[in-house]
Amino acid sequence: MAVEQYEKIPSAVVVSEELRRRLHRIWETRPGLFGWIATVDHKTIGIRYIVTAFAFLVAGGIEALIMRIQLAGPEQRLISPEAYNQLFSMHGITMIFLYALPILSGFSNYLFPLLLGTRDMAFPRLNAFSYWVYLASGLFMYASFLIGQAPNDGWFNYAPYSLKPFNPGLNMDFYALGMVFFGISTTVGAANFVVTFLRNRAPGMSINRLPIMVWGTMTISVGILLANPAVSLAFFLLWMDRQFGTHFYDTAGGGKPLLWQHLFWIFAHPWVYIIVLPAMGMVSDALPVFCRRPLVAYTLVILGTITTMVLGFGVWVHHMFATGIPFLATSFFSGASFIITIPSAIAVFAWIATIWTGRVVVTTAFLYFASFIAMFTIGGVSGVMTASVPADLQLHDTYFVVAHIHYVLIGINLFGVLGAVYFWFPKMTGRMLGERLGRWNFWITFFGFNLAFLPMHWTGLLGMPRRIYTYPENVGWTSVNLTTTIGAFILAVGILLLFINVLVSLRRGAVAGPNPWDAPTLEWAVSSPPPPYNFAVIPVVASRHPLWEDRLEEASGRSSIDRGLALDHGKEILATSVIDARPDAVLKMPDDNPWPFVLTLALSVLFTALLLHWWIVAGAGAAACVLAILIWLWPRAELGQKEGAAYE
Repeated sequence: MAVEQYEKIPSAVVVSEELRRRLHRIWETRPGLFGWIATVDHKTIGIRYIVTAFAFLVAGGIEALIMRIQLAGPEQRLISPEAYNQLFSMHGITMIFLYALPILSGFSNYLFPLLLGTRDMAFPRLNAFSYWVYLASGLFMYASFLIGQAPNDGWFNYAPYSLKPFNPGLNMDFYALGMVFFGISTTVGAANFVVTFLRNRAPGMSINRLPIMVWGTMTISVGILLANPAVSLAFFLLWMDRQFGTHFYDTAGGGKPLLWQHLFWIFAHPWVYIIVLPAMGMVSDALPVFCRRPLVAYTLVILGTITTMVLGFGVWVHHMFATGIPFLATSFFSGASFIITIPSAIAVFAWIATIWTGRVVVTTAFLYFASFIAMFTIGGVSGVMTASVPADLQLHDTYFVVAHIHYVLIGINLFGVLGAVYFWFPKMTGRMLGERLGRWNFWITFFGFNLAFLPMHWTGLLGMPRRIYTYPENVGWTSVNLTTTIGAFILAVGILLLFINVLVSLRRGAVAGPNPWDAPTLEWAVSSPPPPYNFAVIPVVASRHPLWEDRLEEASGRSSIDRGLALDHGKEILATSVIDARPDAVLKMPDDNPWPFVLTLALSVLFTALLLHWWIVAGAGAAACVLAILIWLWPRAELGQKEGAAYE
């Protein structure tokens, strides 16, 4: 509904208790099982993402510890080769797909509307649907353990090893269908972030006033929309080869196994940036809070973020240097892989300059963010080494690459996430995490991580191949593997301390006020935890740091937090223009809705039936999906989707 059609032109009001109570009644989730299933509150969905992602992190960690026991010494027989194959495949799938992006989606879901000064995501029901599909697809893939047929060809899943003649069980069918299922979640979630970024910002929050985390999430969301079709197509073609005898990857029928690698890495290399750029954004926003100054080179960091994502689509072949592709192709992609270090280095120099010129307050969150910079540098440098074709041919498929990916995945993603947990836990729960236990948590995690993965560089240089389930004596790999195993268990103790800290602090943690860190962005302008409606009035933003304006004097005007549009005619948010965030419409938002959950159940039936070749059930599942979508999208008067009905 355009502003001109609004029966009462929204007027600016001052926040009052009566307004808060009215908004609370409008926006609160209904109690009971229905509310639990049907809620579309972005904060609840964000926390569900975070808790579920940490649960998958624990599952993937347990799989890693079993593998490390197996590799602690030579000629071990703790598990069979097939069990090891399943464990290392599911470990990779879990950490890369079920933990690394969803944990960032959780923080973004919770924080996006709060950072942008709005009351919800652009599509709340789609937001809930994204979470339910993520959970269902993860459980779908983990259900493979129940019948002893988990994916066993690695997370990269190379053809032809994944084709039926070499892998006849259901293992790879779980993976192929599970990834198509999972892709639905990431695609709809990414579209939601992009639209929210473009159209649902507080008035005055122009694109040069946005927090870096918002830019990071928006950038990777565009990347997901461009990358996901490649991998969904790759897995669909694989499933066709396995079920119906097509020959997309089968050389006997004229297929091309390298087609799999191209489609997979066109998706998977950008995915590396997709799972680190939002973490870099969180560090860019939170680190300056503990340095008591704004981030150095704000604009360059944003340009570097976007450039990294764009270049990330042009380097996939550097995973394929050993496949025998032409020299010209290897030269081009090697050069592109070197160039991508430039935008990444901008962020590193900006963080160091921020610390160098700031007045540092050392907290557990700061320690995680500062160590993140060191881990980022180590992971980045080892990645640059593999950009060189001669070096890559030597290091390919060795433990050096395993060390590199873990410095990227854990060093950048996990350390950024753990710092974010300490930083935003007070906002989410109203309680501070314990600092003393936090320091123990940090130092044990930091020491265990580096003890586990730094020696892997050496293991790789000694020639140990990755993905082997045991190794002979007297090849010089025993001591470094034992060291890595000890480090892995110390790292696990560190993560355990985090969980203990969370549980203790939820019960006995110090009460956090609205802004315990004296931070500058909008989420700290509301209570901790925030009310269901986020902001009692829609804030008006006049600068990049609304809560630091008095000390920075970076804008002539002042942001307005306590006086603004009430928008209390039901669930409403403001739509703003793309560049300058000028108000141009009032949007009616949906109430709690069970159909995202119902549609997810129907999809689960459909994918399970496809897995087991229950074609009639699959048809029924598809019909149920169509019916659920029709009911979900049927025009409703209360949402202003029927002309003249919204305010009759």
